[in-house]
Amino acid sequence: MKKKAIIAMSGGVDSSVAAALLLQRGFHCAGVTFELFQGKSSCSSFSVINDAKNAALGLGIEHSVFNLSEEFDKQVVRRFIKTYEQGDTPNPCIDCNRLIKFNVELLQTLGLSQFDYFATGHYARVKYDDASGRFLLQKAHDEKKDQSYVLYTLTQRQLEKIHFPLGELSKNEVRKIAEEKKLVSAGKKESQDICFVPDGDYGNFIEEYTGKKYPSGDIIDMEGKIIGRHHGIIRYTIGQRRGLGVAANVPVYVASKSAADNTVTLGPDAALYSKSLTAKDINLIACADLKKPIRVMVKTRYLQDAQPAIAEQTEEDFLRIEFDKPQRAITSGQAAVMYDGDFVVGGGTII
Repeated sequence: MKKKAIIAMSGGVDSSVAAALLLQRGFHCAGVTFELFQGKSSCSSFSVINDAKNAALGLGIEHSVFNLSEEFDKQVVRRFIKTYEQGDTPNPCIDCNRLIKFNVELLQTLGLSQFDYFATGHYARVKYDDASGRFLLQKAHDEKKDQSYVLYTLTQRQLEKIHFPLGELSKNEVRKIAEEKKLVSAGKKESQDICFVPDGDYGNFIEEYTGKKYPSGDIIDMEGKIIGRHHGIIRYTIGQRRGLGVAANVPVYVASKSAADNTVTLGPDAALYSKSLTAKDINLIACADLKKPIRVMVKTRYLQDAQPAIAEQTEEDFLRIEFDKPQRAITSGQAAVMYDGDFVVGGGTII
């Protein structure tokens, strides 16, 4: 009997090729598209849904659209705004993967529990490890496209049901497959921005969404001296250099922010470096818990090269990570993701 798989389809080349590969491997497939955001968006606009429908039609598979905009607003957009308001910098793609796209309970409420697997066009791999009896998350073969960083929250229950058909392929190979199979998405460009803020102006989006005007406040130097005024704390992030509106004899960067007193602190590049971090809301994949400190490689940003460190689980839901060398612009609200070689050990939200 054929295994059944549902494929999250965005109308792009990656999800279309993922569906084509599963069909080729003998799966009974159906495509689903989640309508996530009602406003201007690159992830669920009419054109995206239409592209997904056409891709499914070209592959000869069923396609359904589910409106999850209310859930997305609650779990992703509002978290995004609240995190900025608290003075931190969010990663909404991680929240979307954890709370929407791979949310088993949510998929069940949509009537999708009859399928054996859930597949996406993410670049990552899932392997079962006989020794530990656990499903492991592995980097994609194409490290330039690897998306394991934003998937570190996946649980054993989720990994057991997930297929990432593109994990062994490069982007060039994916495009070639799309062309060979004459998929309608073969030449479609990728979206690089957060889908619900396609122009990248987070400050304007938050003010338009909330109807608030975030108050200006003091920009101060490392000694606490007022050197300028900022235009709302939501418009600044750690390491930022452009758009500060402060004249200085040397390059200065956002070194810290305080939502409590509405200040932005600027400092030299040297002020951005720290050797350790604490993370909360942790999820471990390679093991149930860290019984002792371990050597790992850690990424604190999506595009960063992983750096050597020692990680220790200090409480049930907290990690302490000590790097071999100081790291630049470790930012609260972002994720710290630990690797052992190509495999994700786990991670958490930096606090």
